[in-house]
Amino acid sequence: MAPKLAQVRTGMERAIMKILVVGGTGLIGGHAALRLKSEGHEVAIGARKPAPQGTGMAALPFHRIDYVEEEPDEALLAQFDAIIFTAGNDVRHAPTEADAQAAHWQRANARAVPRFFASAKAAGVRHGILIGSFYPQAASHLVETNPYVASRLAADQGARALADDNFHVVVLNGPFIMGHVPGLVVPAYQAMAAWGMGHLPQLGRYTVAGGVNVISTDTLSDAIVGALTRGQNGKAYLIGDQNLSFKDYFELFFKAAGDDEPLEIRDQEHPLLPDFAILAGRGNSIYYDTVPAEVAELGYRQNDVARTIAMIVDAQRAAA
Repeated sequence: MAPKLAQVRTGMERAIMKILVVGGTGLIGGHAALRLKSEGHEVAIGARKPAPQGTGMAALPFHRIDYVEEEPDEALLAQFDAIIFTAGNDVRHAPTEADAQAAHWQRANARAVPRFFASAKAAGVRHGILIGSFYPQAASHLVETNPYVASRLAADQGARALADDNFHVVVLNGPFIMGHVPGLVVPAYQAMAAWGMGHLPQLGRYTVAGGVNVISTDTLSDAIVGALTRGQNGKAYLIGDQNLSFKDYFELFFKAAGDDEPLEIRDQEHPLLPDFAILAGRGNSIYYDTVPAEVAELGYRQNDVARTIAMIVDAQRAAA
């Protein structure tokens, strides 16, 4: 195996890593890939399909990876110092048949994610960071009743069980994650911005009760950078930013568009926040406080949601 790369920058010795971001064509992985590139690392992305043209990710080396359907390519993984895994399946990827969903989560998360990390370890990769879900830590009661949450916990535990002196593993369990990557169309946030700008009047002006912790992709990318050098080996961090009611969250899109009128709360499914996406159940909240020492350890920003939503709305306005 080729020796690992180290360089000296601005008078300080700093390790420059070769990093593969799995899921690097999407919002979360793409943002992380571009941030890591800006930090001076050699970054490649892996996914089933190349990054969209017009995004910064399209200029990065691409490797086709289907971590669920195919065995990991250890020869490919051996080329990298670190793996950032952002590709875990969430509720958007569920089969439509309810009786097939539990088997899907077991296969795609509980088995395939630890298998990928095991292959990375066998290939000599030194660092593995898994972007997981907040549910097992922030709403642990759902583990017993929700196969998706149980699969996320299994992926988390399976990856961390591989940690040792030669393989540094950190799990970052994040809540609702929203953000912006220039050139990348994210239909959910495109619709939210258009709604806030008054372009989707047919949706009405209402929200649902309840709420959740929300972070930006900048917050998450900060935590990824910190986890690479300062994260505790084998630890799962519950990261977060702001506890927001769904009313407050939706209204931020309207306020960014210049509309300060409040939204009505209804006990009615919302087209931009369907019931299947609210695992705690419509009307319920999952709030928590982050640990200040862990925030400092990873060095991630907070109070970033309103700024990021304004950026999403500005991008939608520019594209209109």
